[in-house]
Amino acid sequence: MNILFVIDRLELKYFEFNDLVTNFWLIKEFLARKNDVFITTIDKLSLKAGVAYALGYDAYIESEEIAYDKSKEISKKINDFNLVMFRPDPPVDLDYINATYVLDFVDRTKTFIMNDTKSIRDFNEKLHAVRFNDLLPNNIVTSSKKEIMEFLRENEEIILKPLNNCFGAGVMYLKYGDKNTAVIINSMTNNGKNLIMVQKYLPQAVFGDKRVLIIGDKVFDWCVRKLPSNDDFKFNEHNDDCVKKDVLLPDEKVKFTQLAKELNKLGIFMAGLDVVDGKILEINVTSPCYFIREINNGFSISFEKNIVDEILNVVKNYALEKTSTSMSL
Repeated sequence: MNILFVIDRLELKYFEFNDLVTNFWLIKEFLARKNDVFITTIDKLSLKAGVAYALGYDAYIESEEIAYDKSKEISKKINDFNLVMFRPDPPVDLDYINATYVLDFVDRTKTFIMNDTKSIRDFNEKLHAVRFNDLLPNNIVTSSKKEIMEFLRENEEIILKPLNNCFGAGVMYLKYGDKNTAVIINSMTNNGKNLIMVQKYLPQAVFGDKRVLIIGDKVFDWCVRKLPSNDDFKFNEHNDDCVKKDVLLPDEKVKFTQLAKELNKLGIFMAGLDVVDGKILEINVTSPCYFIREINNGFSISFEKNIVDEILNVVKNYALEKTSTSMSL
């Protein structure tokens, strides 16, 4: 296949193989299977007479690692690709949104986009998780200080999250009776102007949260547990001390497989769930980290092969569905 990867600008700048980065493992595996891979970033997308283009580079394997030639930047029509892996990192700011608008001009009958950029635009990772509210801790989305104070009294310990930040930025823990309560709430909501997600704090979070990995309607049994660092209540350092192997429990498999099917209906085929005590804290759909290195080391597998297999299955099923639909018309 001919595959376009839209990656983060920082990843392009430091493109040497980094085994912490999900995209690099996937690009390397696609190349190993003799696919053509082209890399770009959101600022290199464009429209010319209503046709979507990407300015970027052909990726290749050199000395068993992936690379590209910075002197050979070329422009390609996005509809010339079979598959677009849209995986720039959040935040979902105006530049990110504008990039999704460019991809609105891509013919979806010719090119499959994972995750569908229209779906990403419509799915806030924190707020829209409430679509599956029975799987979440007790929560509210509000900008009201009064409502947050009331929620705090009822739940005693809470987590406050900005809706559009990423990597845990701006997330706060608050306990009933804290003398900083008013200033924290005012700061988080910009004095009642900004909506935030407020969740009941789950005591089991002290042991970390589990990252559950989804491709299509496949929920993998291999997981990692992301541990809080010594100076924080949440995971914030991607290192070997803070990431340990874990497994999916049978009841989690059942309920998260159903969730995966519902996400697929929304155009979201690649997701990472953050889970504590069987409850979902967040549904990551932009560029979820799959912790491939850690899973490979922990379970003695080549997880990137399983992921690419499932991606190809999703693309194949999509193509078959489009063919069937066109034939019935």
